[in-house]
Amino acid sequence: MGTGRGKCRPRRKRRLGPVPLRSAAAAMVPFYRAVASSERYARRWSGAIVRADLKRLEKLLKLVSPLAAKQGLGTNGIGYFISFPADEFDALLTNGTTIPPGTVRFTFQTRVHRSIARAVLPFYRKLAASRSYAAALAKAIRLGDNREVAGLVRSLIPTPALKSVAIEDCGIAMLFQYSSSRYPYRNLLVYEML
Repeated sequence: MGTGRGKCRPRRKRRLGPVPLRSAAAAMVPFYRAVASSERYARRWSGAIVRADLKRLEKLLKLVSPLAAKQGLGTNGIGYFISFPADEFDALLTNGTTIPPGTVRFTFQTRVHRSIARAVLPFYRKLAASRSYAAALAKAIRLGDNREVAGLVRSLIPTPALKSVAIEDCGIAMLFQYSSSRYPYRNLLVYEML
């Protein structure tokens, strides 16, 4: 995933809209709720990431969010990515949490992941439930308005651990840094053009 900045335009002439954002968020809410509320579930998830065990990740995801489990799932040993089709413009909308590549290998802290899940849950709930919020976010991303995107996100994620919010790959990248971790973590909701 690159670092596409500025205005976001798909290859086809259609505009990036709120529907894929809302659909992906709705599928991810049960997962983030499970991570936030169950240490056992979160610990099992983190273990599967560090071992890069996709079969185990699929089983765990299916337990809490069958809709998300039907999508594309990937891991790199330091994070996970769940991709949803966004057919309106030949793309995938990918959501996940990862340590920035090149920082460390085969590490994924359960405690930090749970903190991030608790922090982002109100954002994904609002994104799934509110057409107007999703439309405002999609428009700000499309126009490359980092300030508006950051305001919309930070209004629902007030934690001081959220160090930055940026437009990236026609979506958003949130950078978290918790005092309990040497490593920053990124929560991504980004488009991958096909």
